[in-house]
Amino acid sequence: MELSDQLIVEQIQIGPMQNFAYLVGDRVSREVVVVDPAWDIQGLLDLVSERDYKLTGALLTHYHPDHCGGSFGQNTVEGVSRLLEHVSLPIYANEHEAQGVIKVTGVSETDLKKVSSGDKLSVGDVEIEFLHTPGHTPGSQCFRVKNTLISGDTLFIDGCGRVDLPGSNTEDMFRSLQQLASLPDDTLLLPGHNYSAVPHATMAETKRTNTYLKIKDPETWKMMMGG
Repeated sequence: MELSDQLIVEQIQIGPMQNFAYLVGDRVSREVVVVDPAWDIQGLLDLVSERDYKLTGALLTHYHPDHCGGSFGQNTVEGVSRLLEHVSLPIYANEHEAQGVIKVTGVSETDLKKVSSGDKLSVGDVEIEFLHTPGHTPGSQCFRVKNTLISGDTLFIDGCGRVDLPGSNTEDMFRSLQQLASLPDDTLLLPGHNYSAVPHATMAETKRTNTYLKIKDPETWKMMMGG
């Protein structure tokens, strides 16, 4: 069996901010992890049950509440803390993001598995690589599975994550986007929000249309981003 046949990648739009959560795993073992569980934890668990999957972990792209749960403004979003009330599993966060996740979600240090860029996680026989892509937050990360990239709020099909929020950094974002732009053209980009006319695109298509990936000079980038 080819890995492409074995690989589970399900894109799930969830919540009022057009977030995407993902289920990623192995069709043979039925093991999956959930990426950025928030907004409707019971709905995600019901989907796992309907598919007869076994949930073995939660992967976080970054600590903003719309991706992992927590409060912002007058809004409270359910997320990983609610997930842990239903099932015991590790939560994978970048080492630079761990304290932010703890502060925002209320989970404990022991609930987290801290990962570094280049670390890999096997879900059945499917391997997920963690890529540290700071800029939107200090520990933002993407997940690469074969020729698929789940990019969170680092890279959208037509844009990139904001860099005017606490913890964001314009220069880090430039470097992270250059890193992602170097991935093979046939890489399938799966973003953290449904902000475009299409929910996914290849990296080749994204580089043709995304203004932020066309800028190669850091000084031009800083001027464009107001830095």
